[in-house]
Amino acid sequence: MPDNLVIAGRAFESRLIVGTGKYRSFQEMARAHAASGAEMVTVAIRRVNLTDRSKESLLDYINREKIFILPNTAACYTADEAIRTARLAREVGLSNWVKLEVIGDQQTLFPDTEQLIEATRVLDAGAAAVMPLAAPIGSGLGVQNPANLRILRERITEVPMIVDAGVGTASDAAVAMELGADGVLMNTAIAEAQDTVLMAEAMRDAVIAGRKSYLAGRMPKRLYASASSPLSGVVR
Repeated sequence: MPDNLVIAGRAFESRLIVGTGKYRSFQEMARAHAASGAEMVTVAIRRVNLTDRSKESLLDYINREKIFILPNTAACYTADEAIRTARLAREVGLSNWVKLEVIGDQQTLFPDTEQLIEATRVLDAGAAAVMPLAAPIGSGLGVQNPANLRILRERITEVPMIVDAGVGTASDAAVAMELGADGVLMNTAIAEAQDTVLMAEAMRDAVIAGRKSYLAGRMPKRLYASASSPLSGVVR
């Protein structure tokens, strides 16, 4: 039975979502996307050329037959900016979906929850997935509060929970999945790696391993040792 990530009725075999920023070239980005196995990539609408098709655009390097584009409202600091950006993405035909985000603090890039809720209300968007962060975006610190993600996992039951931001290396992605995340979204961890393609492969494998580990159910933690071999039946 397939274990797909389902968002708004659409199924994805890969539970890894990747970004499109910070790569050294569009060609490198395309190679990393292919290596990651991701079927969805995020695109910051305010940072991409949408109108002048005579100029090179990162959109030219995304195979839209294989990869679903998820526009986002990165770099928006008010609900108004996010609303206009989301509508622009739809008008130019990128997608009817949007990863809605409103920044509340320029240094930490933490969200402005009040403005985010207002943008959601005006757009009548609802929420097909919830994306808590593991650590500040682009920090690479990994999961800083595992208990928080476990609590959210218990409470978020009607839509997927996708850990977004803070992953730095493959073990971070595996930990996020082992805590019950339905998927992981990342950009900088791959784009700033010395070998982006190799890191993309590592992240692909880590997400798969973490998901399998979560489904398998880990052994209980014990304070004291427990012999691997039972004492019953031991030859004396």
